[in-house]
Amino acid sequence: MNQRISETDRERIAQRDAALAARPKLELHLHLEGAAPPDFIRAQAKRKKTDLSRIFDDRGAYAYRDFTDFLRIYEAACTVLTTPQDFHDLTLAVLEQSAAQGVVYSETFLSPDFCGGGDVIAWRDYLAAIEAAATQAQRDFGITLRGCITCIRHFGPQQARQIARCAQATAGPFVTGFGIAGDEGQFHPSDFTYPFDAAREAGLGLTAHAGEWGGPDSVRAALDYLRPSRIGHGVRAIEDPRLVDKLAEAGVVLEVCPGSNIALGLYPAHSRHPIDKLRRAGVPVTVSTDDPPFFHTTMTREYIQLAQSFGWEEDIFAQIAQTALDAAFCDAQTRSDIAKKLETTP
Repeated sequence: MNQRISETDRERIAQRDAALAARPKLELHLHLEGAAPPDFIRAQAKRKKTDLSRIFDDRGAYAYRDFTDFLRIYEAACTVLTTPQDFHDLTLAVLEQSAAQGVVYSETFLSPDFCGGGDVIAWRDYLAAIEAAATQAQRDFGITLRGCITCIRHFGPQQARQIARCAQATAGPFVTGFGIAGDEGQFHPSDFTYPFDAAREAGLGLTAHAGEWGGPDSVRAALDYLRPSRIGHGVRAIEDPRLVDKLAEAGVVLEVCPGSNIALGLYPAHSRHPIDKLRRAGVPVTVSTDDPPFFHTTMTREYIQLAQSFGWEEDIFAQIAQTALDAAFCDAQTRSDIAKKLETTP
């Protein structure tokens, strides 16, 4: 009898996982360079005669010790992405793997720092290549991409101003957002008010990485000084009940990346991750992969882990998708088109 029940359970789980894999998904928190498959970076390094063997382990995966080392490895991988064509090919590779996970709409963080060093003229060339790849991917894979220009916090406030100029110059149907990423331990959100004000004036949606390593105070500071509608990660807000209430009341959306948080040691397991507590407290949450090959995850794996850890069922995943759609930095027509794709959920 126990064996028969076990087989029944296995079949039920397999059916659930297949349904989650097939479900149309939206991803709001994805770093373009951080989504580069290791094989892609190795091929780039070989073609450019650059030795990057130190950034990979014996299995060929990215190798890092902690968050600071992760940033170092990330930036080392970017050294072989040096031309607009490189970013065209990277964008196509990333969108193909996202589409294979059922992602129908994605927003990716784009860093002009890595695309021409923040020079506006050079950035336009890189952006044209990225956008051309996005157009091809929409045609070939059925996935829609929008760009969120992102300054790098540990590169400093002055450089962030230049990145804001890139954002202002190219804001439009494809570049729809502006944000900040990088080491939360460097500088303070108040140092970046100018670039965020500039991006706001350009009509861009705003997001900011906070509450990952800096704790709840970093979320408060981001809200107070940068005034974004979304927070990247934000999970350590759970440590401050009053902040959780503030997020829920204001409807600030958290771009949560459980697999990333666990891979970097912020939480020991999915079952200990606060995403479900935040959701139950009324905080709008979405699900993303952050830098999927670095953290050995995919959107399907994230969904399956959440279902296993918290018993999330169809209605919750539908709510997560709708939250992401409502929070997306896109125009009304794109939102309507993606909504129709969500209606076809198996």
